Amino acid sequence: MKLFWVDLRPWRKDLATTAIESGVDALVTDDAERVRELGRVTTVGENGDLVPGKDIFEVEIVDKESEEEALRLSRQGLVIVRTRDWTVIPLENLVAQSDRIVAAVGSADEAKVALTVLERGAAGILLATDDAAEVRKTAGVIAGAGEEVPLVPFEVTRIVPVGMGDRVCVDTCSILTDGEGMLVGNTSSAFLMVHPETLENPYVAPRPFRVNAGAVHAYILLPGGKTAYLADLAVGDKVLVAEHTGPTHDAVVGRVKIERRPLLLVEAKAGDRTVSLVLQNAETIRLVREDGTAVSVAALTVGDTVLGSVAEGGRHFGVAVKETILEK
Repeated sequence: MKLFWVDLRPWRKDLATTAIESGVDALVTDDAERVRELGRVTTVGENGDLVPGKDIFEVEIVDKESEEEALRLSRQGLVIVRTRDWTVIPLENLVAQSDRIVAAVGSADEAKVALTVLERGAAGILLATDDAAEVRKTAGVIAGAGEEVPLVPFEVTRIVPVGMGDRVCVDTCSILTDGEGMLVGNTSSAFLMVHPETLENPYVAPRPFRVNAGAVHAYILLPGGKTAYLADLAVGDKVLVAEHTGPTHDAVVGRVKIERRPLLLVEAKAGDRTVSLVLQNAETIRLVREDGTAVSVAALTVGDTVLGSVAEGGRHFGVAVKETILEK
């Protein structure tokens, strides 16, 4: 998820309140104590949580030499970069070489450009504005700037009950919608999209904040391309929620519920890539078709097509690594 910072120099309480309510990640301020009176949020300033010149650096880009200075400082921490006439080329040069660049912008439109330069975008933006509405508009741009996950159709090749085991329900602090899902797999090289419990069911009420994601050992894809075992998720963690068309957003974990239930193994293939996932054997557990509709594992048949994703296998504490690892 991209960083969303707001510049509160000079201090304005209404902008600070709007920024906090909009989910700002940090506030740049000359008076961190005033911010702390309004809520718990990271502050950047001389008496803040992050100190300029130590944790954070600011560079005005005026020539090639200042570009090189920003790049050098980015090896030490995040760098806020600003240009006198807000030109894109210097930002492209920096983003191409560093993932620690925060672009200073003056509007939501400028933020949109900064977050998409060279497709990868800056690590985040620092918004300077007198308009509370612009803060809210920029927050919407940030929310839509999630990473794209390339999804592929998998053909189901095998469905078999495997007995009892422990499965994990991931309850988020968000209301999820039809056609979304979490990407979960038995290995770290391929994942299936598991649909949230958004649909009406004659047996239980919908739980649109929940994904009954799979057995405790399974990997779940997290923001930034990382993974975690389902059993290791905890309150406050962030998980990745993908739309069936590819865009993603983060969701905060509010609860993890592990219970012993009958389990079902689903295997599928896409070209020469295979994927498998152990899920609870129940009609409320659903995968996602190419058109975004959900299909219950109780109705799933060999030959059906469901969405998933492939990745480079091999993980060390959830981070992809280049080494020889065989997962079966």
